[in-house]
Amino acid sequence: MGVRTRIAAVAALALAGSVLVAGQADAHNNQSSLKPVATKLNGPRGVSTFGNKVIYSVSSGAVYATDGHKTWKLGTVPGANGFAPAIDTSRRGVTYALTGAGGEPGQPPVPGSSTLYRLRYGKSPVKIADIAAYQKKDPDPYDLEKNPTDSNPFGVAALNDGTVLVSDAAGNDLLRVWPNGHIKTVARLKPRVVAVPPGLPAKGPDGSPIPPAGTLVPSEAVATSVTVGSDGYWYVGELRGFPATPGKSQIWRIKPGSYNAICDPTKPNRGNCKRYADGYTSIVDLAGGPRGTLSVVELAKKSWVQFELTGKPQIGALYLQFQGRHHQATFRKELVRGQLTMPGGTAFNRWGQLFVSAPVFGTGAVYRVKY
Repeated sequence: MGVRTRIAAVAALALAGSVLVAGQADAHNNQSSLKPVATKLNGPRGVSTFGNKVIYSVSSGAVYATDGHKTWKLGTVPGANGFAPAIDTSRRGVTYALTGAGGEPGQPPVPGSSTLYRLRYGKSPVKIADIAAYQKKDPDPYDLEKNPTDSNPFGVAALNDGTVLVSDAAGNDLLRVWPNGHIKTVARLKPRVVAVPPGLPAKGPDGSPIPPAGTLVPSEAVATSVTVGSDGYWYVGELRGFPATPGKSQIWRIKPGSYNAICDPTKPNRGNCKRYADGYTSIVDLAGGPRGTLSVVELAKKSWVQFELTGKPQIGALYLQFQGRHHQATFRKELVRGQLTMPGGTAFNRWGQLFVSAPVFGTGAVYRVKY
């Protein structure tokens, strides 16, 4: 999938309000609020926690930690290319940073892009794995854009055994990376047939015609996010490729230890990858919280394509997705409705406090969400 323009790093990874599904209720909480934790940040995105510390990344590739009294830099990774890396921190306090694709089509990639790093305070970051190099040998069998070896690693989650999960938004898959750089494919996300939404122009940016509204077309998954739930399962969220139809982003629940699992929207309840939730729009981050709760970030409630078409920042969303009996998604509620512009990252701490960053472009902040 195309990933070389600025917004391609976030939303038009595919170029190619949420809609609920049956059996899932939407509850609103008008009493939630935002409390700034770190402000005047340039393009904040990744968020993680360790003890009483909140860790976050910015567009320069720098990663910082704050305890509410002081702030210090954990390190800076190369290859950020003006878009903050994804980050996660293990239970042992090791922070990982993941850079996405960098560079223009037909040009060499930006050095250090599409790479997983381990940060060391006061020292240079350690390169663990070149994700793009792995994807060159692991083509996407369900690719729709005639570029099956494309890569744009976008989400990261640290596991307790020292391995790291990476979701690749261009490869449409979930990878597991070992400390020595070894990589295996955990799961592949298949495309989904969606209806072209109303309001799109007759032609795309490349001049190709766009089918009329209502036309059914295949659309890539765009695996932007990954987290570990309190049940130990691995959860992956989708952005949804062009035409970015609202309400068609899914969350998948993957059995730990799986390899080469298939996440299939036509058979969503089979195998080691099962659909956990549906009806979201342009998911860009997930975080596992207490008692089966997931925090879900939507970049734009009207879908990322509206940002592409208008160039105007879009209102995003932050949800709590609750888990019911038998590990099934039950209902969700939106927090701080209308208060987040193009949010990028979210995390819980050990006490269940919730954090979010916004916006991914321009001056922003990391907030604690009171709910």
